[in-house]
Amino acid sequence: MNKILIVDDNDGVRTTLSKFLQAKQFRTDDVSSGKSAIKRAVTNDYDIVLLDQVMPEMSGSDVLLELKKITPQSKVIMMTGFGTIQDAIDAIKKGASEYIQKPFDFDVLCTMIKRCLEEKNFNKSVTKSDIDFTLSTLSNPLRRNILKLIKSHDSIHLMKIAKELCIDDHTKIVFHMKNLTSSGLINKDEKKGYHLTKEGHKAYACLNIIEKQLS
Repeated sequence: MNKILIVDDNDGVRTTLSKFLQAKQFRTDDVSSGKSAIKRAVTNDYDIVLLDQVMPEMSGSDVLLELKKITPQSKVIMMTGFGTIQDAIDAIKKGASEYIQKPFDFDVLCTMIKRCLEEKNFNKSVTKSDIDFTLSTLSNPLRRNILKLIKSHDSIHLMKIAKELCIDDHTKIVFHMKNLTSSGLINKDEKKGYHLTKEGHKAYACLNIIEKQLS
């Protein structure tokens, strides 16, 4: 379960958000001040932080700067009133992932959280592999289609790949299959069927996230 920290000095907002997010199968913590948020972030690993822009003692922007030092992997969604939208936009420039205006639509908030989690998972995947090498391999649309086709099968032979992709020139597809194999994204089993490797599954997940973001 993904973990979310709610930071707002309004008790009602924290309670409402906690109940809503817990019903959506998120784990939540909530605090009423920026200083408390910073303390929690030191000892907890949060996927998402919902951070109010206007609070006593420390503004959301000030808290954001500290959170980025402590837990840079956490995605921050700024919560703002009508009069503080420009402050929230400025916070985006300082590292926040999104901002949402109060009173907010919970469906919109869910969409933002989902998008932030996808971005977080993408960042985690690419840091574990050579991003330049992987993106170079997937720059060719045919190789991307081959990867997707192999993903949809437990094991698939070269001739079936060529047939399903309507490729008559088998030498062309052999070239791309060798490229994907040498990149460590696919492998051949004892029956000469192709399947995704562990790195191939990571690359597919990254590709899927990128395509969703651009659609």
